[in-house]
Formats: sequence, C-alpha cells, structure tokens
Amino acid sequence: MVVDSELDLHAHTIDEALPRLNDYLYHAFMSGMSTVRINHGKGTGTLLLAVRRELKNHTLVRSFRHGDRWEGGEGVTIVELSEH
Repeated sequence: MVVDSELDLHAHTIDEALPRLNDYLYHAFMSGMSTVRINHGKGTGTLLLAVRRELKNHTLVRSFRHGDRWEGGEGVTIVELSEH
C-alpha cells in the first residue's frame, strides 16, 4: 500500500476527520514513514484543536508541531511517528 506523506482533512467535520486520521496514522506507521503532514486548515480552529488533542495521546505519535510558514503554518500539523 502506498501512503501519501500528507493527509488532507480540510473541510471535514470532526466526526469525519478523526477516524480518517487514526486510519492514516496506522497506515503511515506500517509503511515505515517517520514524518507526516496533516492539513486541517485554519478555519475556526475547531478541527485543529481536535486533531492535536487526538495526536497528544496517540500511541503511534512521538511528537507534533504546527507547520512553519513555508509548510502551511497553523493550517497544518507536522507529526513525527514512533519508531518501529
């Protein structure tokens, strides 16, 4: 299975986004990826907060940060996955 380095959750509801996020993280981890990018957009910040809350306690996530300006800024989260 080929896994893209970015998951676009832009314009999804939280109920749609979180299952997609968990599935994506699992497949990215199983594919041996070390870093992925989650595009949640800026909007009202509701999806951003939900994504980061989910990442905070996710067993496959080593760390995460907001994107630098050239990476998309607050509209994206850069995720470092745990090692195998």
